[in-house]
Amino acid sequence: MNPAPELPRHLLENLTTAVLLLEQDLQLVYMNPAAEMLLAASLTRFRDQPIALLFQEPDSGLDTLTQAAESGHPYTKREAQLQLHNGDTITVDYTISPIAEYSSTQLIMEVFPRDRQLRISREEELVNKQETVRALVRGMAHEIKNPLGGIRGAAQLLERALPDQGLKDYTQVIINEADRLRNLVDRMLGPRHLPTLELVNIHEVLERVHTLAQAEFGDQIKLIRDYDPSLPEFMGDKEQLIQAVLNIVRNSMQALIESGQSNGRIQLQSRAKRQFTLGAERHRLVCQVKIIDNGPGVPEGMLENIFYPMVSGRAEGTGLGLTIAQAALQKHQGLIECKSRPGRTEFVLLLPLDTGTSNEEASETGATP
Repeated sequence: MNPAPELPRHLLENLTTAVLLLEQDLQLVYMNPAAEMLLAASLTRFRDQPIALLFQEPDSGLDTLTQAAESGHPYTKREAQLQLHNGDTITVDYTISPIAEYSSTQLIMEVFPRDRQLRISREEELVNKQETVRALVRGMAHEIKNPLGGIRGAAQLLERALPDQGLKDYTQVIINEADRLRNLVDRMLGPRHLPTLELVNIHEVLERVHTLAQAEFGDQIKLIRDYDPSLPEFMGDKEQLIQAVLNIVRNSMQALIESGQSNGRIQLQSRAKRQFTLGAERHRLVCQVKIIDNGPGVPEGMLENIFYPMVSGRAEGTGLGLTIAQAALQKHQGLIECKSRPGRTEFVLLLPLDTGTSNEEASETGATP
């Protein structure tokens, strides 16, 4: 097998762009340290091995690389999904450039990670949508509560003037329904007060939710705890966080019970994420809490909108639980994401454990998107 061409090796090894050199039969000749880091693999282990052992594209295998080798034409692919040898999936842009070397064709592959940029765009869109919804709800609340106050006051005055005690039942209906609508609007607005900050241990929050869920649902659902004991305490509002986690766990339990599953289970998992980006801000340390269930999943058409008020997949649901949970996390500079497919739904709660840095140009070396 031919050695790697005489390229300035020291330059390749100091690039932040992942570069791989492949033979025409798609055996790996060389990859620089940036590629080793991105693909979670070492050159020593995979040199002279088929590239299929290192990664594949789930949808097309290695067709793109094969076609580039056969045609001799360069090829660029955007937002490709690479399934790595360790089971992880990453999103990348990559370019294949065939080169003639020793009467055969070799391929230079440049790989550009996109996960961090896609995450930033997705989270900024989520935050912007939530801010728009909150502004809309605040405006609606003002327009609704003012007439409700007038209706309630008029009903009270009418009740005092009625001579027949039996007619007062109707005014009570008006008063009670006005109160119910006012409470509904207040719930749509979410927590009205700023977080009451104190030192919080996230596992105390999860244990409290575990106890409350067991008290409410008994042994109908199996609750599994998987905690990272190294997570430090942080400043937060314990009651708001309990309510946020409980709302999600309660939703998961109700979905499992309504689906009729006999082996329903929910996992409460905590992990530390280092050098993690939330929105456009890089944090040294982030607390990640996952609430994972094996239920039927969120309907695909609803997944993008589940954090909006009044959106619910259940006939008797109010559609406010996830909205309140998201508002609570955002008051802690965090957020909630959801990934769902039949048989596995993950709600991921992300809470920064430090002040982070707002510099978008923060170094990405060694960072996890």
